[in-house]
Amino acid sequence: MRQITDSILMIRPVAFRMNEETAVNNYFQKGTAAANDEITQKAQFEFDTFVSKLRKVGVNVIVVDDILENDTPDSIFPNNWIFFHQNGDVALYPMFAENRRRERREDVLDTLEQEGFLINTIFDYTKAEEEGVFLEGTGNLIIDRVNAKAYCALSPRANEELLIEFCEDFELFPVIFHAYQSVEEERKLIYHTNVMMCLADDFAVICLDTIDDKKERKLVISSLKEDNKEIIAINESQMHAFAGNMLQVEGAFGKKYLVMSTTAYNALTKEQVDKITAHCEILHSDISTIETLGGGSARCMMAEVFLPKKDN
Repeated sequence: MRQITDSILMIRPVAFRMNEETAVNNYFQKGTAAANDEITQKAQFEFDTFVSKLRKVGVNVIVVDDILENDTPDSIFPNNWIFFHQNGDVALYPMFAENRRRERREDVLDTLEQEGFLINTIFDYTKAEEEGVFLEGTGNLIIDRVNAKAYCALSPRANEELLIEFCEDFELFPVIFHAYQSVEEERKLIYHTNVMMCLADDFAVICLDTIDDKKERKLVISSLKEDNKEIIAINESQMHAFAGNMLQVEGAFGKKYLVMSTTAYNALTKEQVDKITAHCEILHSDISTIETLGGGSARCMMAEVFLPKKDN
């Protein structure tokens, strides 16, 4: 079992904008007065620069264009609707926002098969949408593949029963807690776990301050320590700069990189950077338009492809 991969699926935006349907519980999103065409052009430039940086260090980035007619402003965040397992299994997830459900596309799976990846069973959880039940992929699920665990902060987008069903299907142990952020002096549930927690092969970047319940915080810390993960703590202000929304990937010659936005990188202290770089290099890119309007950052843009190759 591998914790990180060298293959990433990314969706290039064609009509990116702030999604009004997700803003109701994504408190990271911020609006702008800029015209939609200008926003899309900026997002495309940021996306292309980001992809170029990943490819330059040897990451296999599979880029699929969004479809204009679908009107899917958040398509740039594919990790919320699809999950790839090392045995060839795929999961399709139920999405909170109705316009995000149009992001699910069979042709994306066709593209991966054309790239030489093997797809076996598809676990389709999308029927849960009819009951108003959601689980938004590796936005909600921080998967420890080596130790067979799934960390999940429950929220309107992460249903506990569906989480347990997913964990049973994929033979994972659920580590369940609640994470909060301060919004106008109120503590509100964080919409996705992956904005407050990043799990790498031998360390975790996590905003423990968001886990208000002491027992739950202790549970998460104990679970990480049990698996010999170094805990690199960030504060809530750093989390709001997307310093929790990171992903470790593998480049050429097995070299490891922790990928993040430039906003996140600039929010880190020298001590935190030193702790991360003791494990791997940092790769960051400016995606400020995407993260400001989309309310998600570098990790959200990358769907890890762990599928086996057909010739293996």
